[in-house]
Amino acid sequence: MGDMANNSVAYSGVKNSLKEANHDGDFGITLAELRALMELRSTDALRKIQESYGDVYGICTKLKTSPNEGLSGNPADLERREAVFGKNFIPPKKPKTFLQLVWEALQDVTLIILEIAAIVSLGLSFYQPPEGDNALCGEVSVGEEEGEGETGWIEGAAILLSVVCVVLVTAFNDWSKEKQFRGLQSRIEQEQKFTVIRGGQVIQIPVADITVGDIAQVKYGDLLPADGILIQGNDLKIDESSLTGESDHVKKSLDKDPLLLSGTHVMEGSGRMVVTAVGVNSQTGIIFTLLGAGGEEEEKKDEKKKEKKSLLMSAITVIILVLYFVIDTFWVQKRPWLAECTPIYIQYFVKFFIIGVTVLVVAVPEGLPLAVTISLAYSVKKMMKDNNLVRHLDACETMGNATAICSDKTGTLTMNRMTVVQAYINEKHYKKVPEPEAIPPNILSYLVTGISVNCAYTSKILPPEKEGGLPRHVGNKTECALLGLLLDLKRDYQDVRNEIPEEALYKVYTFNSVRKSMSTVLKNSDGSYRIFSKGASEIILKKCFKILSANGEAKVFRPRDRDDIVKTVIEPMASEGLRTICLAFRDFPAGEPEPEWDNENDIVTGLTCIAVVGIEDPVRPEVPDAIKKCQRAGITVRMVTGDNINTARAIATKCGILHPGEDFLCLEGKDFNRRIRNEKGEIEQERIDKIWPKLRVLARSSPTDKHTLVKGIIDSTVSDQRQVVAVTGDGTNDGPALKKADVGFAMGIAGTDVAKEASDIILTDDNFTSIVKAVMWGRNVYDSISKFLQFQLTVNVVAVIVAFTGACITQDSPLKAVQMLWVNLIMDTLASLALATEPPTESLLLRKPYGRNKPLISRTMMKNILGHAFYQLVVVFTLLFAGEKFFDIDSGRNAPLHAPPSEHYTIVFNTFVLMQLFNEINARKIHGERNVFEGIFNNAIFCTIVLGTFVVQIIIVQFGGKPFSCSELSIEQWLWSIFLGMGTLLWGQLISTIPTSRLKFLKEAGHGTQKEEIPEEELAEDVEEIDHAERELRRGQILWFRGLNRIQTQIRVVNAFRSSLYEGLEKPESRSSIHNFMTHPEFRIEDSEPHIPLIDDTDAEDDAPTKRNSSPPPSPNKNNNAVDSGIHLTIEMNKSATSSSPGSPLHSLETSL
Repeated sequence: MGDMANNSVAYSGVKNSLKEANHDGDFGITLAELRALMELRSTDALRKIQESYGDVYGICTKLKTSPNEGLSGNPADLERREAVFGKNFIPPKKPKTFLQLVWEALQDVTLIILEIAAIVSLGLSFYQPPEGDNALCGEVSVGEEEGEGETGWIEGAAILLSVVCVVLVTAFNDWSKEKQFRGLQSRIEQEQKFTVIRGGQVIQIPVADITVGDIAQVKYGDLLPADGILIQGNDLKIDESSLTGESDHVKKSLDKDPLLLSGTHVMEGSGRMVVTAVGVNSQTGIIFTLLGAGGEEEEKKDEKKKEKKSLLMSAITVIILVLYFVIDTFWVQKRPWLAECTPIYIQYFVKFFIIGVTVLVVAVPEGLPLAVTISLAYSVKKMMKDNNLVRHLDACETMGNATAICSDKTGTLTMNRMTVVQAYINEKHYKKVPEPEAIPPNILSYLVTGISVNCAYTSKILPPEKEGGLPRHVGNKTECALLGLLLDLKRDYQDVRNEIPEEALYKVYTFNSVRKSMSTVLKNSDGSYRIFSKGASEIILKKCFKILSANGEAKVFRPRDRDDIVKTVIEPMASEGLRTICLAFRDFPAGEPEPEWDNENDIVTGLTCIAVVGIEDPVRPEVPDAIKKCQRAGITVRMVTGDNINTARAIATKCGILHPGEDFLCLEGKDFNRRIRNEKGEIEQERIDKIWPKLRVLARSSPTDKHTLVKGIIDSTVSDQRQVVAVTGDGTNDGPALKKADVGFAMGIAGTDVAKEASDIILTDDNFTSIVKAVMWGRNVYDSISKFLQFQLTVNVVAVIVAFTGACITQDSPLKAVQMLWVNLIMDTLASLALATEPPTESLLLRKPYGRNKPLISRTMMKNILGHAFYQLVVVFTLLFAGEKFFDIDSGRNAPLHAPPSEHYTIVFNTFVLMQLFNEINARKIHGERNVFEGIFNNAIFCTIVLGTFVVQIIIVQFGGKPFSCSELSIEQWLWSIFLGMGTLLWGQLISTIPTSRLKFLKEAGHGTQKEEIPEEELAEDVEEIDHAERELRRGQILWFRGLNRIQTQIRVVNAFRSSLYEGLEKPESRSSIHNFMTHPEFRIEDSEPHIPLIDDTDAEDDAPTKRNSSPPPSPNKNNNAVDSGIHLTIEMNKSATSSSPGSPLHSLETSL
C-alpha cells in the first residue's frame, strides 16, 4: 500500500507540474514507468526501451540529464528530483522503544516469580490473626501490635522496588547497546561513496545523495547503490546472485542487456549508467520493503524453553523449605492446624518461596551475557579510534585467538603510493626515469598514447590538497604510477584522453586477476586497428615477438633475448622490491578481415614490446615493528600477493616476514598448486599440511589460491590447536577467502564494496598495524570475560552456600531477598561494567594465543575462585554462628516472622558485600600477578563503580532500615567489616604465593580435555563443611544437593559458553559467536547405570565411552541413598560445524543450563 501511495504522490506531482506549464520543468517519465521498466529483464527491457524511448539517450533526455556531463548539481534541481523520485535511502526497521525493552526485561521468569511472591506477601502482611491464638500458630514476633502491621508490608514493597531497579538497569543496558549498533550501522553506511558525473566533473558522493538522473561510473568491485541503464560499457560482467540466485556472471551490453540493478556486484569491466530508481523504488529496496514484515516469530520459541528449566529449579527449592517447616511444626512439635492460623502459615510459605527464588537469582550468573556484550560493545567503540570498523561483533573476540595472518602486500604492508623509478626503454636500463630527450620520439609517442588510453579513465593524478603536498592519486595506484611517469616525461595524458574520449575506444579487455593484464583496441581513421597492452612483465613478454630497438625500429625478439631481459632487467628490479610492468602494442592492418575480438588469446599475442618499467611501493615505516609484535605474540604472518616472486621476497625481507637463514618457503601460485594437487588434479589436505607450516610468501597467486591456502590452514589437523586465520583482502575476488577466514579484514580505502561486504572488520586506514591493534583488543575481550567470570563465580559459590546453609539450619536465609537482589546487581550489572571495560595493554601481546580448546577458567583462576570462596565462607560462617558473642550483640538466628532487623545479620550482610568489593579489585588480574592495583586509575569506570557501590552500601546499611532488613551499625562494627573485607586483598597475596603447579588436584581445570573434574573437588570440600553442621537434618541434605546442582549448573554454563564459543568459530558462516552464544547444548540421558549427577559431564573430546563405563564415583551423600540413583547427563558439545546454529537471544543464559 505504501508504494501505491508513493506512486500517486509522484503522479500528482507530475500532473501539477504539467499544469504549471513547465515552471518546475517536469520529467517526461514517471516513477511508475521507471519501476515497471526496471522489473523487466534483458531482451524484454531492450524492446520496451526501443518502443517507448528510442534508446538510453531518449531516457536521459526525459530525465533532463546529459549522458556526458551528468546533472548540473544545482541544489534546487536535486531537491525536486528527490521529491518526485524519492531519496536513495532504505529506512531501517524501527528500533525498540525503551518501554518495549522494559517489557522484555520483565519477561524474566525469576523476576516474575519474585513479583508474585512480593504481592502475596504484601497482601498477607495486612492480615492480623485474632488475639490469643498466636501462641498456637508458632512463633510470630508479637512486638508492639501496631508496629507489626506497619512494618510487615515493607519487605514486599522493597522486593517490588528492587525488581523495578533491576528491570530499569537491564532495559537501559539493552537500549544503549541497541543505540551503539545503530550508530555502527549508520557509520558503515556513511563510509560508502560512489562516483558520479555532475557538471562534467567526476566526483565521489555518499550513496544516499545519488538521485534519479545521475550519471554514475561503475567499475570492477563496485556494489551498485541504485538501479540504472547502461550508457557505455567495457567488458562489463555483473554478479546478480544476490537478486536472482544465479551464480553465473551476467554480461551487460547496450545491445543485449543494459539494465543494472542495485545490490548487484560488478565482477569485471567498467562503464557508465544513468540512474533510474533509488531507495525503496530500486530492486533491492522493493525486496527490503517486503522483508520489513517478517522477523517477529523467532524470538518467542526460545522464551518458552527457558521458562521450564528455571521454574523447575525454583519450585524444588521452595517445596523442600515448605516440607521442612510443615514436618517441624506439625509433626515434631505436634501442633494442630488451626483455620485462623492459615494466613500466618501462608506467610511462612511465602517467605520460603521468596528465599527459594532469591537463591535462584544469585545462582544463575545472568551477568555473563551482559559482560560479554558490554565488553564487545566497548571494544568495538574503542576500536573505531584504532581504525578498525567492526562489522561482526564476534570477530573482535576471535581476533584475540588468531594464530595466522595472511596479508596482502600492496597497500597493507606497503604505502600504496606507487612511483616509476626504473625503466628499460630503447634497449637501455635506466636506473632512474630518463629525460624525454633521451627517448626516440616514436617510442615516446607509443608510450604516451599507450599509457593514456590503456589505463582506466577513472585513474588520474590530481593536484595536491595542500601546498607542498604530494599529488593525489585517484583510482588504480599502479596506473597512477604510469600516468606519473608521463608527467615526469613532461607529457600530459589528459590531452590524449580529450582527443580519444572513452566512448571512442573500440574494445577494452579490462584487468582481472586471471589475465593479469589490460588491453585496449583503437580503430584508426583508415580502418586499421591498434591494440595497446600492459601487464605483469613475464606474462606480456611471453606474448612479445618484437621489441622497439635503440633507433626506434621494431626488431625481432627471440626467446633467448627474452631470457636475457628477465635476467638482466626484470630480476634485478624485482630483487629491489619493484613491481615490473611491461608495455606493448600490436597493429592490425586495414586490408585484412576484422579479427575475432571475443577470442582474446588470438588478439593479445604477437605484440611489440615498448618498455618495461619498475614501480616502487615503499614499505610502511611502522610495519616491520608491527610484524615483530605479531611474531612475539605467537602469530605467523604470511604474505599472499599477485606480484612477482622476487619482488615479494624482497618486500617480505624488508618487512621482517622472512629472516635470513631461516627455513621457509616462498612459492609461486602455479608451483603451490602443483604441490598440493594429486594426479587427478584434486586438492589433498595432507599435501597442504606438508607445505603451509613453512610457507611464508605466496607470489603470483590467484584469489582461488588464497582461498585454498586459508581453507587448508583452517582444516589442518597437524598442530595440536586448530589454527585461527585472519585474512586481508581488497579485491572483489578476495571475497571467498575473506568469508572462509575466521576473521576477514577488508581495506577501507583501496577495498572494493564486494570485499567490504564479505569482511568482518574494515581497516579504515588500510594499515597492517591496525590488525595488531585488533589482536590486542580481541585478547582484551577474552581476558575481560575471564576476569568477570572469576569474580562472579566466587560470589555465586559463596552466596549460594550461605543462603542454603542458612536456610537449612535457621529456616531463614542470612541474606534477605532485597539484599540478595542488591548483591546480584553488584555482581552482574555493575561488575560486568567495571571489569569488562579494562583498557588493553601492550603486555597482552607478550603471550601466545590461547587456542581454541583452552578452558575459560584457567587453573590459576580456579585456584583464585576456590581460595577466595574459602576465605569468604569462613568469615561469613564465623560471623553467622559466633558473631553475636564476638560483637556482644543479640543473635539474629531463628528470629520469628516479621522480627525487626538485627545488627547481627546486618554485620553479616555488610561484611559479605565489602568482601565482594575488595575481591573485585583482586579479579582485575587473572594470570596470578602480584600487583592488583596496577593501572587501576586508567579505568575511570572501574574506580567510579567501586566507590559508588561503597557509598550506596553505606546508605543501605545506615538508612536502609526495614526495607533492606538492616539496622544501623556503629563505627567499630563498620571498621571490623571493612577490615574483614580488606582481608581478601591480603588473602589474595597469600593465594598468589602458592604455585599453581603444586596444586595437583587443580590440574584438570587447567587443560582442555578433562576440565570438569575440578569442581568435584570443590564440591566434596563443601559437602564436608556442611555435613559437620547438620548431621541430623536429613532433609537439609536434599536441599544441599540442589545447591550443588546449582553450582554444577554454573560450570555447565561456562562449558556451554565455551563450547558454543568455539563452535561458533568453527564455521564462519554460522557466526554463532559468544554474542548469540546460547547454542543449546543438548542433554542426553543415559539410563544404563546409576550415576551421581555431580559434575561428571564428559566433554566431547574425551573418550567418553571409557569414562562412562568406569564405576560410578562414591557418593558424598552418605545418608540419603534415594538421591544416588541420579540420571547421568552428558552435554553434547555440538562440535560439528553443521549443527552450530546461531543461538537464541542474549538473555537466554538459562537455556544453556
